[in-house]
Amino acid sequence: MTQQEKAQIEGRIVDVLKTVYDPEIPVDIYELGMIYKIDVQEDGAVDIDMTFTAPNCPAADFILEDVRTKVEGVEGVKSANINLVFEPAWDQSMMSEEARIELGF
Repeated sequence: MTQQEKAQIEGRIVDVLKTVYDPEIPVDIYELGMIYKIDVQEDGAVDIDMTFTAPNCPAADFILEDVRTKVEGVEGVKSANINLVFEPAWDQSMMSEEARIELGF
């Protein structure tokens, strides 16, 4: 798989991540800065490091499964491994400008 193919797959992954929302926040998880790493492997396996805005997020299982299902549906992805990490801890500075405006920050 070429670097260009990996970049195209990563772009499609970002597009689907922008359709995943925390039910309590009207901004997608990508714009919130909850995605720390997207690593597309040669064999089409994808590793994603992500976090939550709060470690005790009540929708954690739902969000993780939504991410896994949507990423595995991306053309070129064979499997998705979603790693939940809390280092570094999420804070508001990780949000995109668009997310800050949407949330009134």
